[in-house]
Amino acid sequence: MNSATKPRVPLRWTIQTQLPVAYEIVETPDLLDPANPELLSLPGGGTSTETRLVVLDHSVSDLYGERIRAYFDANRVPVAYLAMPGDERSKSIGNVLDVVAKLNEVGTNRLSSPPIVIGGGVLADVVGLAASLYRRGIPYIRVPTTLLGQVDVSVAAKTGINFGGYRNRLGSYSPPPRTLIDRGFLATVPHRQIRNGMGEIFKMALIKDLRLFELVEEYGADLIAARFQDGEATGPLPAGVADEVIGRAIAGMAEELQPNLWEKDLRRSVDYGHSFSPLVEMRALPELLHGEAVAMDCVFSAVLAAQRGLIDGADLDRITAAAVGLGLSPSHPLFCDVDLLTEALADTVRHRDGRQNLPVLTRIGAVCFLNDLTVAEIASAADHMGRLLDAARPATAGSRG
Repeated sequence: MNSATKPRVPLRWTIQTQLPVAYEIVETPDLLDPANPELLSLPGGGTSTETRLVVLDHSVSDLYGERIRAYFDANRVPVAYLAMPGDERSKSIGNVLDVVAKLNEVGTNRLSSPPIVIGGGVLADVVGLAASLYRRGIPYIRVPTTLLGQVDVSVAAKTGINFGGYRNRLGSYSPPPRTLIDRGFLATVPHRQIRNGMGEIFKMALIKDLRLFELVEEYGADLIAARFQDGEATGPLPAGVADEVIGRAIAGMAEELQPNLWEKDLRRSVDYGHSFSPLVEMRALPELLHGEAVAMDCVFSAVLAAQRGLIDGADLDRITAAAVGLGLSPSHPLFCDVDLLTEALADTVRHRDGRQNLPVLTRIGAVCFLNDLTVAEIASAADHMGRLLDAARPATAGSRG
């Protein structure tokens, strides 16, 4: 064979690049005071005279709509408003496209007029996904108004919507450059939603922060009653406890996420409480809120750890009692359904690329990972959850006010 007829070697190109990612979470009391400039500031500094889209969930619109409009009017910033539902069933592609349509209508620029989302975690997920898709990605500003939004969603880089009966099946990694936290919003949040956020704080305490667990154990009920507000009405709640609890929860979440933001490593301690609960939550809708299901999963996973001798019975009892003390039921009939729990773990294994990578406690404040959990262990833990459910019913009756 001469050189003229030799097979051509295909060319190959490898493109290597790095995308620096930095985003900030800013605590800013009295955010809606027209003299507070934080809501006007653009990522990287400066302000904009372009029309901004402000997306509110319905409850925020009802409670704060007039103050929000007065804020932007006082600062002479043109704004278009969009009010949307904020319940879990609203995490849909239809609502994402409604946001996209409004961005088009407003004439949103690529960088200089980022939309602002003010509401709970559901709305932040919907608007975040819309922003990640619009013009292949635009910045947005996130203002979480619920406890769960402030301690969990505020740190996360992820967006997501539900699809096909599964939670967050569609989504993106698209952190907003700025998240603004004002604890004052919690003063109007229903107590059940405060407990919902406590489910994620409970998780963070269990996986890495004994001090946080002790604070939640001792003051959790008082924090819920006071809605994390300072003042005389807080009764026995010492000054600084609310700040410390929220601060430790956010700092712990940030510490865990930062080295693995894009989840290239699928062994994640923050997945504690999120191995069985996603499917349970979706099957129970609208009965369970996200943090309620997470707290149950935290207890279920603690039962699994106790069965293996990784934690002792006293720690398991302490964890269960802490959940009950927060007004969170430690169990639910679906956590007694072995077939459903097995199906939930199977889907989690697919999400974790074929491995269980199941975080379980070795003590309060530390985890290890299992990859050999059996159906028999799930069945035994489900039986324990059934006993917890029977014991917890009187203790949590009427806790969802």
